Amino acid sequence: MSNSRPTVSLTAPLPPGSVIGMLGGGQLGRMAAQAAAAMGYHCHVFCPEQNSPAAEVARDNTVAAYDDWDALAAFAGAVDVVTYEFENVPSETAAFLLERKAVHPGPNVLHICQNRLREKDFCNSIDIPTTRYAEVNSFESLERVVRDMGRPCVLKTTEMGYDGKGQSFIRQDSDLTEVWEKVTGGKEGIQTIVEAVVDFRMEISVIVARSLNGACQTYIPVENQHKNHILDRTIVPARISDKLLERAEAIARRMADKLELMGMLAIEMFVTTDDEILVNEMAPRPHNSGHWTMDGCVTSQFEQFMRAVAGVPLGSVERHSDVVMTNLLGHDVDDWHAILSDPNNKLHLYGKAEAKPGRKMGHVNRIIPRGEG
Repeated sequence: MSNSRPTVSLTAPLPPGSVIGMLGGGQLGRMAAQAAAAMGYHCHVFCPEQNSPAAEVARDNTVAAYDDWDALAAFAGAVDVVTYEFENVPSETAAFLLERKAVHPGPNVLHICQNRLREKDFCNSIDIPTTRYAEVNSFESLERVVRDMGRPCVLKTTEMGYDGKGQSFIRQDSDLTEVWEKVTGGKEGIQTIVEAVVDFRMEISVIVARSLNGACQTYIPVENQHKNHILDRTIVPARISDKLLERAEAIARRMADKLELMGMLAIEMFVTTDDEILVNEMAPRPHNSGHWTMDGCVTSQFEQFMRAVAGVPLGSVERHSDVVMTNLLGHDVDDWHAILSDPNNKLHLYGKAEAKPGRKMGHVNRIIPRGEG
């Protein structure tokens, strides 16, 4: 793998018939590939797992590890642009591909979004507020930070955690030794982060797309409700003032511009009890909380994602309906017939063979007719 080769960038929109390379084969890639096909693009999925949800609907599929350089080189030669449907792609993989094909969003965006500490440092560097936080890489530093920050707070891994994994809540009576063991396995030198607990009244998220020419489009902020640290429902629009809606969208656009994003960014935010907005996390891809756009917007987040990655003009983000999106976890999917019995429900299943507790099997968008809600 050479580090001396120049990187590749997209300089003109890709025409229909082009091939979009997708790193990752989950449900986000599946829905993106379906949107790409509707616009005349082909998708080539690169994923280590056999029979992934995205591979089921993509034209081409490579099953290989993310450090299989021969397979990656062949993949790069078969596509016109590369993107990813999850942010835990190794940075070396993205850098290797960037020597051969344009990668959108760029590896610099991926690098920031892969790490909670880098995310917060980036936000603070452009004057976007976050909760208080501190880096921790030893048990001694954990004790010091918790003493200075105060309880309650949360210890998290800086990378790879999602849906509540890789974190532990620190209460007044929590044993820090047990907390450290749970998150790090008791090992020293592992980078973690302690975050102060935010007194917030809701979590919202904003999805922003930015195109080849720097144009931005933001979807209206939505309200997220969780169960067991997993998104349960998204309410569209978020039940906050117009002023806060506008502020959240302005934050998203500022972040996209400062990152020089080409693609899509999803940003989770807290609305505090005193009406401040704090950025929590971000992801350089479509997001679970944006699934409502498939049935409530002129342009779905997945079509918008493909438009941005391919460098074509962005679509309208106008909302034509209010929506409540509900995730279908595990055996919730068994209720498919009852769900479809309501004519205002739109069911989306991900093609996963086995229902497991907490596994995202699909979602349902309930369209709220005008005058209801």
